[in-house]
Amino acid sequence: MNLELLKGSRTRILATVILVIVAIFVVRLFYLQVIRHDYYVGVAKQTQESRFIIPASRGEIYAMNGDIPDQIVMNESVYTVFADPFTVDDKTKVVDSLKQIAGGNVRPNFDQLLDLKQTRYQILANKLTRTQADKLKALNLQGIGFQEVSQRVYPEGALAAQVLGFVDTNGAGQYGIEQYENDALNGKNGLLQAVTDVSKVPLTIGKDNTSIPAQNGKNIVLTIDRNVQSQVENILATDMQKLNVKNGSVLVMNPNNGKVLAMANNPSFDPANYGQVADPADFNNNTVSAPYEPGSDVKTYTLATGIDKGVVKASDTYNNTDHIKVEDITVSNATLGHTGNITFQTALTWSLNTGFVTVAERLGDGKNITKSARDVMYDYFHNRFGLGSLTGIELANEQAGTVISPDDPSGQGNAVRYSNMAFGQGLDATLIQVSSGFSAIVNGGNYYKPTVINGYMSDDGTFQKVADPSPLRTNIIQKSTSAQIKEATHDARAVSFGRTDKPGYYIGGKTGTSQVIVNGQYSNTETVGTYLGFGGGSEDSTQYVIMVQVSGKDQILGGAQEALPIFTDISNWMLGYLKIQPKG
Repeated sequence: MNLELLKGSRTRILATVILVIVAIFVVRLFYLQVIRHDYYVGVAKQTQESRFIIPASRGEIYAMNGDIPDQIVMNESVYTVFADPFTVDDKTKVVDSLKQIAGGNVRPNFDQLLDLKQTRYQILANKLTRTQADKLKALNLQGIGFQEVSQRVYPEGALAAQVLGFVDTNGAGQYGIEQYENDALNGKNGLLQAVTDVSKVPLTIGKDNTSIPAQNGKNIVLTIDRNVQSQVENILATDMQKLNVKNGSVLVMNPNNGKVLAMANNPSFDPANYGQVADPADFNNNTVSAPYEPGSDVKTYTLATGIDKGVVKASDTYNNTDHIKVEDITVSNATLGHTGNITFQTALTWSLNTGFVTVAERLGDGKNITKSARDVMYDYFHNRFGLGSLTGIELANEQAGTVISPDDPSGQGNAVRYSNMAFGQGLDATLIQVSSGFSAIVNGGNYYKPTVINGYMSDDGTFQKVADPSPLRTNIIQKSTSAQIKEATHDARAVSFGRTDKPGYYIGGKTGTSQVIVNGQYSNTETVGTYLGFGGGSEDSTQYVIMVQVSGKDQILGGAQEALPIFTDISNWMLGYLKIQPKG
């Protein structure tokens, strides 16, 4: 065999093999760098880039202190301590350190959580202060980490708790303004997407870096006046104890713009410790979420409707026999003895049901509560005064209640139903509805949507007040009607037992006592007492409306006996706080 030929053959084979290997590398590189380019770029980004959520700060909440906003809900940073049990190298040191520094913030049996080596995340303690967290961080405990979280702080304690609501452990608002304005208060989280080092620390380099700043939540300023709210809560609690009342609610508002100055409910709760509340009903703001039969307060609505339609005046008379028949039922007065030819003013003063059934009849043919009479009452009660309709106030869980239309296909909007409605039963409404409608009656006839939002506080501390509300509906009654109702309720209050108004002021009001439906029947052992009234310096100056409700399981409570004294105490205080000057 030719040795040179063999050598040449081997060289060619080797060259071919090398060429094939190079070709394989080239093809592989082409595949990786060209065909699979986008895939591997994505993989690289996943390993080299990290996404960091920049949490938005939840908006804080203010109440008015006279003309100046004061914070009543703030944020503070607290810290959660967690462990990776697999990497903890000195359990004894971790346990001793947490007991000494975190104290009551540690979870029960937290030391046992450190034995769960198969897990990589266990929370050991919650709600540590920055000082506590810094002390623990300084110990450089292996396997221990910290997470900064924000929690709500209430410098005024339980003040206006049901107006505010609370923020749950998931960061969601529950009840009150916290729930209704949850999205606005939450703001929007920001995003940082950046190339990081091996410790996941963002680097400044990287053309694909993304930085979207967080948008903090809105800081809301309420119409609630902290001084009025505090005084109302104190008076309500004191008088309820004195009068042996189980449940009470008070609403105070400015009738000239719909702004709510105070909403108080008792029992209440501490929003900082909402988890300790035994009865979830304590979270409810009953001024907006608990429709009930208002009772005789609504007689002011019936008289206003009759006066506005020109069928009666307070000085007109009717023959009172203490009973009046409507179709197949008989309506009786709770207070007996004012029989004979009496005025509608007397009927209002002594809360005589027969007088207001008579007004309803006079809206018809004079003898019957006709379809046309019922249409008029529905128009005034529901469409104009807003009973049985959501007001749109900025609080969660508002309920509408019910006012049956005369055209209801069930036939329930009949004369009997409307005879009951004339004196405040047979319909359901909330305190905010009744107060808002009454405000329109005493302010000259303009209905304002009730509101609890007065404006917003900018991040630089500037109070951005919203424009004063315009009436939602104007001239729902004539000004002359408004003046007559104010005088009629003023006269009714003038003979109220136990009234101790400051002299020289123009105060009016109406009692209400209504039965409670239990198991589909009116209870003989339980009633709700209310008082609805206004105050000011003269006939031409109405500066506040107050509504009081008292109730309790198996309690017989009355507007005059239990609700009126609470109104009087609040009203007398309001005169001084608002610096209202007496007439003359």
